[in-house]
Amino acid sequence: MRTQKKNKTKNSPLIVPSLLSANFAYLADEVKEIEQAGADWLHLDIMDGHFVPYLTFGPGLVEAIRPITKLPIDCHLMVDRPEDWIESFARAGANWITVHVESTRHLNRLLQQIRELGCHPGVSINPGTSVSHLEEILDFVDLVLVMSVNPGFGGQKFVNGSLEKVKKIAKMRAGRPFLIEIDGGVSLDHVSVLRNAGVDAFVAGSAIFGQKNRKDAIRKFRDRIGEG
Repeated sequence: MRTQKKNKTKNSPLIVPSLLSANFAYLADEVKEIEQAGADWLHLDIMDGHFVPYLTFGPGLVEAIRPITKLPIDCHLMVDRPEDWIESFARAGANWITVHVESTRHLNRLLQQIRELGCHPGVSINPGTSVSHLEEILDFVDLVLVMSVNPGFGGQKFVNGSLEKVKKIAKMRAGRPFLIEIDGGVSLDHVSVLRNAGVDAFVAGSAIFGQKNRKDAIRKFRDRIGEG
C-alpha cells in the first residue's frame, strides 16, 4: 500500500476538497495551495459520459498531479465498467479508488482487484440505492462513499435522506475499520450532524475551492465539525 499522509489522530475527521471545483487554468498552484491550507486528501470525480452525463478526468490527470503533492488522491469512479479503468488509475498514482454498487456485476472481485493493485478499495451508493446492497461486501472495503446528491449533476441541494443512510451504515460497520465518506452539497450547515452520525471524510468542492481563503475555509469546517 502506498505511503499516505498521517492523520492528526486516529479518529480525526478528514477534509477532502474536490478538484472539480478548482481553477484549471492554474491547476498545479491550486493543488499546492490546498495542501498547504491543510487538506487531508484530494478528491477526483471521474465521469465517463455514460454512467453520468458529463466527462471529467482520466488517469493522465492523476499522473500529472501525483509528483506535485503528497496528499492521498481519492478517485471516485462514476463510470460504466469500472473494471476497465482501475489498473490505469492505480498505475497513475491513485491511493483510494471507489466504484459504484450500481456500475458493475462483480463487485466483490473488483474490490479485491483494487486492493491487489496497491490501492484502498471503496464502494459508493447513489441517493436512490438502499444500504442493503452493501451488506455482503463491507468486509472487503476500506471506504463507503454516500452520495448526498445524484452524481453527475452540479448545483444540487443536499439530499436530506443521506443522514439516515449514514446512520444505517454506521450501525452496519460493527467494528469494521472502513471509513464513511460523504459527497454532494456538503456545507458548514451539515457537517456537525453528519460527523455525529458517523461520517469520517467530508468531500467539499466550492465550499473550499470557491473561497478566497482556502485555509480559513478548511479551518471553519474543522471548527464546525468540532461543535458536535
